[in-house]
Amino acid sequence: MKAVTKWFAIIGISLFVLFVLLFWAGLRVNSTPSYPVGLYWVVDKTPEKGDLVTFCPVDNGVFQLAKERFYITAGYCDGGYGELMKRILAAKGDVISITDQGVEINGVLLPVSKPFLADSDGRTMPYLRMVNYQLQGDEILLMSDYSGVSFDARYYGALSMKQVRHVVKPLLTQ
Repeated sequence: MKAVTKWFAIIGISLFVLFVLLFWAGLRVNSTPSYPVGLYWVVDKTPEKGDLVTFCPVDNGVFQLAKERFYITAGYCDGGYGELMKRILAAKGDVISITDQGVEINGVLLPVSKPFLADSDGRTMPYLRMVNYQLQGDEILLMSDYSGVSFDARYYGALSMKQVRHVVKPLLTQ
């Protein structure tokens, strides 16, 4: 029995080391409904509008609440947050509006962008509304263009390009 336990420990440690090495090399795992569940790979590219990226949240009340409610995970970003994955849908010069109907970019309403007033447990969601705001400098709008239940810019607004960590591409997804 001790030999079996020893082999399980060796296999477990080996798999952990392999995962850490693959993460260091560029492997990312998405387990949320914001994008297809699966494996993504970091690519060597300067992030720009249209790219799928990982980013570190800013340490503010909205993201603190999101972490407390498990909308987002803990991780190694400042403030103890995990990286999030979203698409850069708007950048400098784009005009955004976040209303009860959804998010508009340059007057075009994005599908699946209507904010929820409450989460699945009935708790009030962060409320952010803005109309005709023109993104300045390095401001970007990070959202899911895949899922209507994503915790994204409809709740936290524009962020700085400095928050972006990596451009990613799907490797193996559902």
